Amino acid sequence: MSENLDLVRSIYAGWERGDWGSADWAHPDIEFNIADGPVPVAVVGVAAMAASWQEWLSAWERFRLMVEEYRELDGERVLVLTRYSGRGKTSGADIGEMWTNSATLLYVRDSKVTKLVGYNSRDRALADLGLEE
Repeated sequence: MSENLDLVRSIYAGWERGDWGSADWAHPDIEFNIADGPVPVAVVGVAAMAASWQEWLSAWERFRLMVEEYRELDGERVLVLTRYSGRGKTSGADIGEMWTNSATLLYVRDSKVTKLVGYNSRDRALADLGLEE
């Protein structure tokens, strides 16, 4: 297992426990993107990433994330196939029984994540990368 994959696994271990408070893994000028969904996001920097992610999390009650698979695509990119569930605070929509298939592409250089691209639709992520399930 590579150092990049080890780093990504450690990030997700915290996220699966609901620990969203650390960004030690992020490069100071990280590019943070949400490629799809109701409000796509493109920001630069740890503070902007944290604010954007906090806004996303604040819209949910009982938000949970679960990793299904890690794919090391090359020496710099790791794709993480995930599922998430929760209940929308405003809408009341409960996807607790249903899990949404999602994905995240992380670019790692010198033991720091330099770019993170989140996808609410796993199909979109795989299509963008020319991959299959």
